[in-house]
Amino acid sequence: MKMISKKRKEIVQKLDLSKKYDPKEAIQILKNNSYVKFNETLDLAIKLSIDTSKTDQNIRGIINLPHGTGKNIKVAVMAKGDKAKEAKDAGADIVGENDLIENIQKGILDFDLLIATPDMMSSVGKLGKILGPKGLMPNPKLGTVTQDISSAVKNAKSGQVQYKNDKSGIIHGGIGKLDFKEEDLIENLIAFYDSILKSKSDTIKKTKGSFIKKVSITSTMGFGLEINIGSLH
Repeated sequence: MKMISKKRKEIVQKLDLSKKYDPKEAIQILKNNSYVKFNETLDLAIKLSIDTSKTDQNIRGIINLPHGTGKNIKVAVMAKGDKAKEAKDAGADIVGENDLIENIQKGILDFDLLIATPDMMSSVGKLGKILGPKGLMPNPKLGTVTQDISSAVKNAKSGQVQYKNDKSGIIHGGIGKLDFKEEDLIENLIAFYDSILKSKSDTIKKTKGSFIKKVSITSTMGFGLEINIGSLH
């Protein structure tokens, strides 16, 4: 750990962390200065000019990144009958009904995303205190409560990203792995950025100033580099 900290310190000293970079230059810097043995994730952080205490200003959405995330998403589906079969055929990792409910009640949450059919929501609702804090509660607005189970599973597996702002008004999201092509990472970054812009509510549109205050990227063990917002248009 000390060796990593020393290496990181040496790299940071060579960089101008107060500069605003174009996406390509920032990605190249993170790629060229990776000092760990695993394939790092490239994370995007977008600081919004919103009042998070007002529910109508909070941002939440979903996006299918053009080049995926590089992450293997473990998908669970709560459904029965034909819909359960549809989920299995689409590639869901876990499919269940009462057995899945019992596991969740026991605190066994060995999945990254939970999808449910509408008829299962009365049962899912009782699990809100467990699923809610983990960000795993199915939501029709995010496509995780649906009759089209096949599409929902395939979208999740292909690199779909759910996002929402935290209490500081910042949205975080993985936009790929560091070994992705630069062009693919840039396209994912711009797609994510555009999705946030389009999610701006009518209430926020009436507020003064820029909706997006700051955009930065970092690798898992790297350092944050601010992106020139003008280069994303």
